[in-house]
Amino acid sequence: MGRLFGTDGVRGVANADLTAELALRLAEAAVEVLTEHRAASAREETRAVSAPEAVTGSARAGRPVVVVGRDTRPSGEFLEAAVVAGLASRGADVIRVGVVPTPTVAHIVAATGADLGVMLSASHNPMPDNGIKLFAAGGHKLPDEVEDEIEARLASPPGERPTGAAVGRVRDEPGYIAGLVDGYVRHLLSTLPVSLDGLRVVVDCAQGAASALAPKVLRAAGAEVVALHADGDGERINDGSGATHLDSLRAAVVARGADAGIAHDGDADRCLAVDAAGEVVDGDQIMAVCALALAERGELTDRRVVVTVMSNLGFHQAMREAGIEALATPVGDRYVLAEMRRVGVALGGEQSGHVVFLRHATTGDGLLTALALLGRMRETGQPLGELAKVMTRLPQVLVNVRGVDRAGVSASAALAAAVAAAEAELGDEGRVLLRPSGTEPLVRVMVEAPTDAQAREVATRLAEVVERELSITS
Repeated sequence: MGRLFGTDGVRGVANADLTAELALRLAEAAVEVLTEHRAASAREETRAVSAPEAVTGSARAGRPVVVVGRDTRPSGEFLEAAVVAGLASRGADVIRVGVVPTPTVAHIVAATGADLGVMLSASHNPMPDNGIKLFAAGGHKLPDEVEDEIEARLASPPGERPTGAAVGRVRDEPGYIAGLVDGYVRHLLSTLPVSLDGLRVVVDCAQGAASALAPKVLRAAGAEVVALHADGDGERINDGSGATHLDSLRAAVVARGADAGIAHDGDADRCLAVDAAGEVVDGDQIMAVCALALAERGELTDRRVVVTVMSNLGFHQAMREAGIEALATPVGDRYVLAEMRRVGVALGGEQSGHVVFLRHATTGDGLLTALALLGRMRETGQPLGELAKVMTRLPQVLVNVRGVDRAGVSASAALAAAVAAAEAELGDEGRVLLRPSGTEPLVRVMVEAPTDAQAREVATRLAEVVERELSITS
């Protein structure tokens, strides 16, 4: 199976790859590793201060607290039960928040001072899939090395479980949970520069975790809201809707005469948009609009943003013209976040719509992104289509070449020569990226060029070289 954790947690077909047994044992292993880390940290504190202060003053004296949320998938119900059982059986107290977006779990972890967060979601994947995402204290994604510890622990026999009063307790009283979620909503609204009064917005909730919350937040911000795919029907999550299927949102925006459309994915950590004419505004364009807004307010740290290598060349050109440096990372929002935290950058994200505002969130937050984008519309008085013109999106073609030795990309002289020739042909007006898949025997060939025809021609030519030079023979 390879490494259990991918770039966004553990993911697979629910009840086939991702079983109740695996979910329970993964939860147990997470608490075991967490408890060991807490004990090691407490020992360090004991050495650093007097013994009485270490015993009575340390916040680590209590047992672990874990926040658990899920999206609307039917499988989330039994997986949630398994995860909660695993956590409590290891002596962790659980705050079960139910169906909420992923960034809500991260926020509640930080707001409550919890030690761990667990979100059950496969994000934009179809309904049969599900996943387990873990957040450390403070609401940040777990470092790779901690995930590796947890994965290694799965191979070990379970240790002795606590009994009696030492077992964990589960807190899920409706009033208490509603208060936590309301705190998240208040936090979102506090980030708005202006009211959204006068804006008509269609929001596509993908039948996912944002189905109740996204319309509520936008209405509280002052917008007139049309909710689309917001029944919370988990059997239809991401099915022809949301951030990966924008056609119905585009049509609804035009039909309703809306000023903008907002699309989330199943767990609402993504946000894509549609302007009044039904044209898509992708993650690069959203980041470009928000980067200029933050720079104007003096809030764009060191005039830098962090994106992945897949961000459109047009984004980089727009940032250069604005005097903003764009730092690039490998694909995956965890790598964007790691670089943002390393260099202290306020804004980062992916073309897919994962956008991180590090002053306000510890992970990609689709609702926060929507408010920032719509707030910029009201702040400037400009329609979304006009704001999006801050960057010109170059045609981008992606070809997946399957059945090849992905490890040979850096070793092939013929491939290097073909790439060099393509780069010379495109000059400063285009870009070539060859990216081996991390999990499959394939190589992704991405080409950007001034025209779609040229991008396709160059991508096809390079794909043929990849297939010829790196083909796996039996």
